[in-house]
Amino acid sequence: MWFFGKTWFYNRMCTSKARLDGKTVIITGASDGLGKETARDLYARGARVILACRNMEKTNEAVKDIKNNPPSWVEKNGNANNVGELAIYFLNLCSLKSVRDCAKNLLTNEAAIHILINNAGVALHPYEKTEDGIETTFQVNYLGHYLLTILLLPKMQASSINCRIINVSSFTYVVGDIDFDDIHLERSYQSYKYYASWKSYVQSKLANILFTKELASRLKEANIHGINVYAVHPGVINTEITRHGNSFVHTSYAILSQLCGKNLVQGAQTIIYCAIDEGISNETGLYYSNCNISNTYRKANNREYAKRLWNMSCRLLQLEPDENITAFLKTVSHQIL
Repeated sequence: MWFFGKTWFYNRMCTSKARLDGKTVIITGASDGLGKETARDLYARGARVILACRNMEKTNEAVKDIKNNPPSWVEKNGNANNVGELAIYFLNLCSLKSVRDCAKNLLTNEAAIHILINNAGVALHPYEKTEDGIETTFQVNYLGHYLLTILLLPKMQASSINCRIINVSSFTYVVGDIDFDDIHLERSYQSYKYYASWKSYVQSKLANILFTKELASRLKEANIHGINVYAVHPGVINTEITRHGNSFVHTSYAILSQLCGKNLVQGAQTIIYCAIDEGISNETGLYYSNCNISNTYRKANNREYAKRLWNMSCRLLQLEPDENITAFLKTVSHQIL
């Protein structure tokens, strides 16, 4: 299928041997799945890896597992003892207050932030709104990450001339659309709830790509260099992301992932690639699959759509949009922090 891209049917691995000594990485949703596998790899490269998660018990278990089970390449390279640090911060993306509190804690306690990986996500979630009145999938997969990114950007700008933001998306964005007139999809859920839960997921994944492109454009227009933004399709992977679906959906996805998907280690490779590979240090605002740039299609290429989403995101967060991102970031910091 054309939208899978030319690299769909094989699993390319990140071959970079880059070290991350002295670098601080934040990964949302790192208590299991792709987030944990990414944390395992970057910790082995010497990074201080912050697991920003909701379930503290599960995250503590993840930390133990990461420490006790290094990536397979570690023994080959003889770096078993040359690891970084692991830290845990509480983050519940269903609560914008929690996002703000997490950002405050990070800005207060961390000397620098070099890499932000917006990985956490849900799929096929039953219809509900968060405490903030926002449809849950849209807030968890996109809007909470938008807010976290905006709040952390000034710290990243001051941290290094080589910082990166990775937004985990999905190839399913190609059938997505942003319903600006019904962003919470209330009408869709009233009509057909299973379709609407899928529509909500693909909307959020399209939003992640549009955000990636718009943020990169605004940084470039403001002559802010050294913060590159990447969108990633990790592949079809049998993680817990479909846990909210019915048994048919869950089983079908598991079969699909077995037939043409990836395991967790393979699925984490493009995220790792965008976080560390030296060859893409000057690339920004692009979409990647199988450790390669991949074309985007349809609504993902519409700059007006991206601007409209940005402005809507501001309104949902009760922020005043500003074309000048430098002024916008200062205003947001004063209003929220």
